[in-house]
Formats: sequence, structure tokens, C-alpha cells
Amino acid sequence: MGFKDRLQEVRVGFQSSFWVANITEIFERLSYYGAFSSLALYLQEQLNFSTTQTGTLTGIFGGMVWFLAIFGGAAADRLGFRRALSIAYFILATAYFLIGSIGSPWLAPVRNAVPLGLFVGFILILPALGVSLVKPCVVSTTARASKENVRSIGYSIYYTMVNIGGAAGPLVASWAHRNLGVENVYRIAALSVLAMFFVVLIFFREPRKAGDGPTPSVAEVAHNFCVVLGNYKLVLPVLVVALVLVAASLAGVAVPWWVWIVILVLAMAGMSRFMWFLVLFTGYWIVFWQEFISLPVYIHNYIDVNAPVEAILITDGLVVIVLTIAVNYLTRRIPAFPAVILGTVISSLAWLILAFRPTLWGAILSLFVLALGEIIQSPRYYEYISRLAPPGQQGTYMGFAFLPIGIGSLIGGWFGGSIVHHFGEVTHQPDRIWFAVTAVGLATAVLLAIYNKIVRPVQANENATR
Repeated sequence: MGFKDRLQEVRVGFQSSFWVANITEIFERLSYYGAFSSLALYLQEQLNFSTTQTGTLTGIFGGMVWFLAIFGGAAADRLGFRRALSIAYFILATAYFLIGSIGSPWLAPVRNAVPLGLFVGFILILPALGVSLVKPCVVSTTARASKENVRSIGYSIYYTMVNIGGAAGPLVASWAHRNLGVENVYRIAALSVLAMFFVVLIFFREPRKAGDGPTPSVAEVAHNFCVVLGNYKLVLPVLVVALVLVAASLAGVAVPWWVWIVILVLAMAGMSRFMWFLVLFTGYWIVFWQEFISLPVYIHNYIDVNAPVEAILITDGLVVIVLTIAVNYLTRRIPAFPAVILGTVISSLAWLILAFRPTLWGAILSLFVLALGEIIQSPRYYEYISRLAPPGQQGTYMGFAFLPIGIGSLIGGWFGGSIVHHFGEVTHQPDRIWFAVTAVGLATAVLLAIYNKIVRPVQANENATR
């Protein structure tokens, strides 16, 4: 097939809703990553949170999206994509406006009525409600509004749109931070997604496709969640206790580190082997999310107080856009699980560049190598999970593939804030922050290798006998 023929297929292969949904995704990602890239500095500079609290709150902002996304798909199917998208963008506009207004006089009565940490933590969860609806709507629209012969191209377009927005967000945030003030980063984000609210209402048409099977309800998704957890009668109460302790820490109550170790041990005692893998892989995302949790504070406090922090964070998105195809081609012969481990090792070692070269260029090079590790592991991770799932449970397993991203952000927020406080403010050895981060990543790689050698063959044999 010639280029002109293929181009014609693309022109007629997508319904208009495909383009509307994917264009709005650019602005959703622009707003999200713009907000994320400025959040640590905003919390510390404007709202005077401690380094530890800043890390925890930043982790909450990044982590809750991936938990709620598990249920967002079922909710979107029930609401319809047009209604769900419009609701999502309205929620996002309200949430970002509230984040930018936390220090405003009109919110003073609420700020003074509750602990500030709890108040801000609640507001930072609100964007997750919107994003958790946007993601399944755009992905599902891409599937429904694409003809079979161009669907793979449709997902490539979607992935490109995500990364364009992800790269543009920190750039816009950098400009707004320097020229308008950091709180206005969130007001620009609010205007961006509010515009998408009107775009959806005016231009989006519900995509229809014959042969769609029944979609799971929210209750069915909750049941699947319990099944995947393993012994949910043990794990769920432990998770509830963990959430209560997180709320207590935000309110200023000190929770000893050993309490978290006990909670982790109890949770893992009841988890399925699949959940063990997800929990182990959380280590990768603890390492990765330091890009938004620890790095902005580190650059601002220990390299250059006037550095364009958000602009530096563009590096990751640009590398992913430019090199994904080439890197995936070069690593195509590496089996899935070794590729996951290789990507984890590369992303972990990336932070040593900054440890030995604490400059702005050192930070940029660290982000470059971090992105290479991300490109290597990400597609192979999803491939591995698809093969790990027992027959007939691939959909359920893939739905929970995002859990490590969320858990990694929540734990990574607490971890990043703690090590920045300890090594930066207590011992005055800020370079050791990155040795600690690298150690977590390398330990994750070792544990994944052990899992693959011991647990995976046992699980494979169990699946074979079913």
C-alpha cells in the first residue's frame, strides 16, 4: 500500500470524536504536568510547608489519579463518554482553581477551621476525580471511533498527544511561574481544562460501535479488586489503617517509621503473588517520581534558586517523544521481564549523574537517562502483565497495572520529603539524596529478579493446572 493510500485510510478511518477527544487530551496533560512540575515549589515557597510535608502532599497529588482510574472506566461507561468528559473537565477546572487559591483571603475561614495539611491534601485529591474519568474516555473513544485498519495508528496518535501535552505543561508552567507567580500556574491550568469543557459540549459526539460487550459495573470492578488483592479480609483493613495514618501525618501527627514497616508486612502477608509483583515494581515509580517530588526542591535549594525548574522537567517528555520508536526497536529482542529490570536499573543509575555533578546540566542529563529507562521498561511491563495473567483474567489484571504508579507516588512523596529533609537540612549532604534514591531502584531490580526466578515459575505451574 502506497503512502497516499495509507494517508487516505487515516483521513477516513477516524470519527470526529476521535480527534476531539485526543486534542482535549493534550490540554489535560498540559494542565496536569504543568501543575505537577510547580507543586513542590508552590507548597514550600507560598504555603510554607516543611520539606517532609511537601513531599507527602506532592505524592498524594501524583498518586491518587492512578487509584481512582481503576473505577473511572466503569463510571465513564455508565455516564457515557460525552457526559463523563464534560464532567471531568469541569471538575478539573474547579480543582486547579482551588489549588491556586489555597492562600487566598476568601478561603481563610476554611483554612483556619481545619489543619492546613488536611485541607490542602483534600484539595489535591480533587484533580484525580477528573483525570480518572478523562483517561478511560479518551482511550475508549480511540478504540470505538477508529476503524480496525487504523486502530494501531490511533493509539500511536493518542500516545503522541499525551507526550506533547506532558512536554508542553512544564514549559507553560515555567513561563507562568516566572512572569505571573506560581499560584497562577494553577489558574492557567484551570482555564485550559475549562476551555476543553466547552469543546466537548460543542464538538464531541458519543462514539458508537456495534458489538460492544457488556461493561463491568463499579461494584464488579470493586469485586475484581478484592480478587486480585488476595486475602482482602486482611489486606483491606490494613489499607484503611494506612489511609488513616496518612491523614494523621498530614494533620501533624508523627507516625514512627516502624509502623509503616509493620503495615507493609501485614499487607503483603495477605496479598496474591500478582500483587507481590505490583508492590515490588512500586520501587521503580518511587525512583521515577522524584523528578517531580525531590528534584524541584533540590534544584531550587542546592543548585540555583533562580533556575527555571519547570523548563528543566521538559527533558523527560521530549526524550520520550523523540526516542521511543528508536529505543523500542533496538531493545525488541530483549525478553519482557529482563527489559523491565534493565529499564529499572538505568532509571535508578540516572540519579547518580546528578549526585556527582550537582549542576543544571547534571539534572538535565539525569532526566535524559531516566527517560531512556522509562522507554525501555514501560511497554514491556504491560506485555509482561498480559502474559502473567491467568487465562480469562487478562482484562482484570491489566486494569490493575497502574497501581504501582499510584503507590509509588504516595510512598515516593513521603520518602522524597524525608530524605531531602534528612540529607539536605539535617546533615547538609544533599548529594546523598540521589544515592538513597538509586539504592531503592537497584534494590527493586534485585527483588524483581528474585521474584522472576522463584515466584513466577510457581505461578506459571499453577495456571497450567487450571
